[in-house]
Amino acid sequence: MPEKPNVVLIVTDHWSAALLGIAGHPSIQTPTLDELSRNGVRFTKAYSEHPACLGARRTIMTGTPPRTHGDRVFNPTLPLPEGIPTLAQTFRDAGYQAHAVGKIHVFPQRDRIGFDDVLLDDEGRPNFGVHDDYETYLGDAGFPGQGYLHGMSNNEYAYRPWHLPEETHATNWATRGITRQIKRRDPRKPGFWYVGYRHPHPPLVPLKCYLDLYRDIPIDTPHVAEWAQSPDNQVYTVQARILRMLKHNPSQIIAARRAFYALCTHIDHQIRLIIGTLREESILDETIIMFTSDHGDMLGNHNMLAKRLFYENSAHVPMIVMGTRDDVRTGHHRTCDRLVGQQDIMPTLLDLCGIDIPETVEGLPMFGTGERDFLFGEDGEEDHSSRMIHDGRHKLIYYPVGHRFQLFDLSEDPLEMSDLATDPGRAADLKRLQGILANQMYGSDLKWFRNGELVGKPDREFTPGANRTLYAQRGNQWPPPPPSDKAAMQWYPEDRTSTETLMD
Repeated sequence: MPEKPNVVLIVTDHWSAALLGIAGHPSIQTPTLDELSRNGVRFTKAYSEHPACLGARRTIMTGTPPRTHGDRVFNPTLPLPEGIPTLAQTFRDAGYQAHAVGKIHVFPQRDRIGFDDVLLDDEGRPNFGVHDDYETYLGDAGFPGQGYLHGMSNNEYAYRPWHLPEETHATNWATRGITRQIKRRDPRKPGFWYVGYRHPHPPLVPLKCYLDLYRDIPIDTPHVAEWAQSPDNQVYTVQARILRMLKHNPSQIIAARRAFYALCTHIDHQIRLIIGTLREESILDETIIMFTSDHGDMLGNHNMLAKRLFYENSAHVPMIVMGTRDDVRTGHHRTCDRLVGQQDIMPTLLDLCGIDIPETVEGLPMFGTGERDFLFGEDGEEDHSSRMIHDGRHKLIYYPVGHRFQLFDLSEDPLEMSDLATDPGRAADLKRLQGILANQMYGSDLKWFRNGELVGKPDREFTPGANRTLYAQRGNQWPPPPPSDKAAMQWYPEDRTSTETLMD
């Protein structure tokens, strides 16, 4: 039996911290994750420094924030920086076998980023020149190129049940892949196993049995603060989000939430198979399991959808750690309210395994004595940019267009219903956090300063434009479509050429 513990790192996509039964959610069914939390510790203040798929994974895999790893704009063709060891490579250097299954979201797509091997699910992105392993599986199963014949888009909120046999669903495929890797392990070496579930990220195509599970469960309605009721007089980026949201009627949003929850519960039940495999292989007690997500999804809250926002439902992520059987550091039936970021995942897992943390890592071990005073969040570099400072209680969100601030006291207002930025009684908190924010800015942010003072950019209104790609709709992918450098999606379709034409 290896001396060091095994590690299973589970990373989902678009899963907010609130979407757990144990967190008090009134509708979602997550029995496995609730029990995993009771067998370890749930961190209640875990955040994504860059709440978008690609940048968040770069942070997880390097233990560094966007300032260091170089992507806060969602650059799908940017390789990982040289000279920064990855989490996988660090485990391998310590004698581990390391395998990944599912979504890792790197470029080039076949970059193993330190893993011995990767079974790749890249969500139907052959435009970058790679036919991934999930697509190969579908072909071998008799369904070549049919993964997107359900007709749903990767970044839109229409839904329907999965259109192929249950075993072909990407969630089932990823679970089979990671459990098979566990069973094929070298018993003389510890294992680091990573599974990247592509859901509940749209397309919203749950198995019908999971939609049926929610048939008799009332679905909670979105919470919408007064400050988010209308697009009129709104922050430029928020205005764009609300206008997108208002294209959906309330019943469509409830239906989308039901489908989203169904995708979550499907993953929750599949995690049971990972735990069962570890148990039957007699290595569960010697294995650390961590569950998290790259970011969340607004799901209609505050009249917004999707990610790339620093409101709770987009930036606040689940973080659950079950340690080895006798590790008192993790314990059981615990919650921890220390402020943590995704840069803390790498040093935490290495620390729990007794492996030296590379000097390049900027995160902090979650079970160590050092705690941060604040967390800096950053997204974008153009007109839709936003920045965040979180001090563990207060959250400051900054939008440079219009030089707009929002301030929330999360201890009193966890749903962010009251914007305190203009409250005279909170002026000291606002000024303090603004000072921290200004000191964190760098690079293109410096264009928002004049004579050393943060002034932002002139305000303007958002006018919707054409959404010709249906937010990156895929098609019949057999034969595979040719590589293409054409932009696949506009995040904010506007009546002028968008500054952000990025694929996700």
